[in-house]
Amino acid sequence: MIWTALILGAAGLFLSAFFSGSETGFYRAARIRLVLDALGGDWISWWLVWLTNRPSMFVATCLVGNNVANYTTSLAIVIATNWLIQSESWLAELLGPIVLAPVLFVYGELMPKYLFLHAPNRLLHRGGALFLAFTALFLPISALLWLLNRTLARLLGESPEKVRLRIARRELQGILEEGHEVGILYPVQKKLASSIFDSADHTVRRYMAPLSEVARAHADMSRSDILGLASRLNLSEVPIEDPGFQKELTRYVRVIDLALSGMEDTGVVRPMIAISAEVAPIEALIRMHTEQENMARVVDAEGRAIGILYASRLRRQLLRGEAERGVSSSKRPG
Repeated sequence: MIWTALILGAAGLFLSAFFSGSETGFYRAARIRLVLDALGGDWISWWLVWLTNRPSMFVATCLVGNNVANYTTSLAIVIATNWLIQSESWLAELLGPIVLAPVLFVYGELMPKYLFLHAPNRLLHRGGALFLAFTALFLPISALLWLLNRTLARLLGESPEKVRLRIARRELQGILEEGHEVGILYPVQKKLASSIFDSADHTVRRYMAPLSEVARAHADMSRSDILGLASRLNLSEVPIEDPGFQKELTRYVRVIDLALSGMEDTGVVRPMIAISAEVAPIEALIRMHTEQENMARVVDAEGRAIGILYASRLRRQLLRGEAERGVSSSKRPG
């Protein structure tokens, strides 16, 4: 009986250390290195990348494995205690776990987490084949947990994709921190990257100027009137309000182009591109730079304009890590 208890105890302790450490390594590992190893032909890294792209399955396997480890260890403690005391009393079953709890905590939780924290990729790779075997073994139960997680995600609005992106963002921030510490990145570069990460959870709705706050010129205004409006409000671009009942803003003129043209009409007007209100600010800024436009219309799902996006203001807000809604110069004149 004592040998059965020792074998079960060793197996439970090993499983607890393995799954606890693997879970820590999952959140700490550099996925860029895993991807590079997978592209190099390493099949263990390929499967680890597959699992890390499905965090719910990975965490479910760790959860089932830790429960199996806890049950196995508890059973071993009870068997060993009863053998030593030669009694089936409840006191033996109570004192055994209390006495051995510090040992289990140190060698089954604390030490493996510490090791995986400092060498996540190496230890994940060495234990990758065993973890994949347990993934296949626990698949029926893990699939139920994964299905429950997806159901809760739909009810609570927290999808696994968002969790995966958050994990990847945390990893990239860690890489930037390390690069800054060793002197590869300048402080301004680190600040710019952090501002871009902070803006990833928002859309251009947060950075646009509402239509009610946008200064605009009428289609029948002369060149001198538009230049005067731009001078009073310190504008570098002026939207042109289309004639008609709806008076939409679909065109704009750059003040520098109008000043250098010498024409008395607005013949240098430019079409205003439309950007969905649900896109990320960095995506909108890249598109505006690609098409060399300084101003864009922000439209909703029905295609209705709800605001104006200024490339210069968006760039400034991303650099500063700000999300201010507008400035006084964007107010429509009375």
